Amino acid sequence: MALSLGEMLFRLVMAILLGAFVGLEREIVGKEAGVRTNLLVAGGATMFTLVGLSLPFIVAQGNLGDVLARNSGFLSVIANIVIGVGFLGAGAIIHDGSRVRGLTTAASVWLVAAIGVLCGIGLIMFAAISTFGITALLIILRKVDLYGLVGKESASNKKHNRKNGNIVETR
Repeated sequence: MALSLGEMLFRLVMAILLGAFVGLEREIVGKEAGVRTNLLVAGGATMFTLVGLSLPFIVAQGNLGDVLARNSGFLSVIANIVIGVGFLGAGAIIHDGSRVRGLTTAASVWLVAAIGVLCGIGLIMFAAISTFGITALLIILRKVDLYGLVGKESASNKKHNRKNGNIVETR
């Protein structure tokens, strides 16, 4: 049975709200991919997922069993969300000398796409629990000095000054 317009809109709205929640955390810490980017990714992933779920009903014209038995290509719509968002996230990664920045932001964009897919297939509660749990982990782990636990100095604890073209590390 095809989804109703109301159910599709509910799933889309939930994805947008959950994506915006992750984006709010990213925006508060000053990252490039904030509320707007994350809600767009979540909403887009949900819409593509809904298209993938609806295609068999649209194409079947009364012969749904035959369409499902002979063609699972509609599932590739969902699978390709992962690939497409991977390219989008790659744009957030910046290699700056010996440092790489933007990995967490890229991963959060990928996560938001997964949240959108979960909403699109109707796993709203799992999407919500995942969203709040992972966002809480992002907040907690930002406050915990993991490098200190393993005896390394984190890049955020190092201060660099440029003098005569050389980077001088100060503590």
